[in-house]
Amino acid sequence: MQVLDAIEGSRREPDPALFLGQGKAAEVAEAARRLDATLVVVNHDISAVQQRNLEKELNVPVIDRTGLILDIFAQRARSAEGKLQVELAQLERLSTRLIRGWTHLERQKGGIGLRGPGETQLETDRRLIGHRVKLLKSRLTRVQAQRTTQRRARARSGGLNVSLVGYTNAGKSTLFNRLTSAGAYAADQLFATLDTTSRRLHVGEGRQLVISDTVGFIRHLPTTLVAAFRATLEETIHADLLLHVVDASHPDRDQQIEAVDQVLREIGAGDVPQWLVMNKVDRLGQPPRIERDEWSECGSIRRVWLSAATGDGVSGLREALAAFAAEPVRPQPFTQQQPSQSQDTDVAERSAVGAP
Repeated sequence: MQVLDAIEGSRREPDPALFLGQGKAAEVAEAARRLDATLVVVNHDISAVQQRNLEKELNVPVIDRTGLILDIFAQRARSAEGKLQVELAQLERLSTRLIRGWTHLERQKGGIGLRGPGETQLETDRRLIGHRVKLLKSRLTRVQAQRTTQRRARARSGGLNVSLVGYTNAGKSTLFNRLTSAGAYAADQLFATLDTTSRRLHVGEGRQLVISDTVGFIRHLPTTLVAAFRATLEETIHADLLLHVVDASHPDRDQQIEAVDQVLREIGAGDVPQWLVMNKVDRLGQPPRIERDEWSECGSIRRVWLSAATGDGVSGLREALAAFAAEPVRPQPFTQQQPSQSQDTDVAERSAVGAP
């Protein structure tokens, strides 16, 4: 899609009918007519009623933030597991937006005179969606069991698990390829990675780590999406170390760091040791380096500055990982997170996810 215009506004509270308010909706409608826009995206979550009312007011299709994220996820999903997770999130969202979607069909034909008390189309859709959701959850449960078995096998082999986490498009997959030569898909786009990829990384003297590339986070991640990706996110929960990859050149990097930390707390990974990997230093014109905590007796690593695109500083990160793997009793690396409020890791029962 090509962005033609961005219209901002502020309200003390959303309008129950239009979310935007009557005056702002009229402004958007005028802009859509003037620019020949074919779609309006609301950068907030709106209800099904508000979406329908806006479409009548603007005379163009309307989608909200969650709908846009799900559309991007649907385009990016490549593996069978990723497609299952995206479809589950889409259906769980759709099940709450079927109200009056089929009123033109009234009741299905049946009984004497073909006007019997059959199911409404809405009830039929709800039932079919419920069956499909149940099937998808069953398949994802099997995927989760397979991942659990794989983690146990890695634990028996004595290898440490390291997960790459971070805001979407921070450079996680590029760094993953630099470290492991895996050839994972990497692109300058949101949510280029939806499927967890794991590779062994040999760090010398017979020691090895298992590095996992995971899905990127974003502010206000839909709860249903996090629940659907539970099997993928468990790689993060059970990691021995998190490499929190940050786009150091982004003007909102501090807000992005907080957004990722918030998601980690929500999924139960707030207490996992974490290193900040400040990526894209080539855009800042800064040299690669490693910052350590001077107040710590063991000099725990605080931040690693590097460029995954050029490779500068990646060797320093590899050496730091080798030292981490060699420690018989590894020190607790620096983390900006507060202890999680709950040890419950059932993300399906958690509340909204993302930065406020």
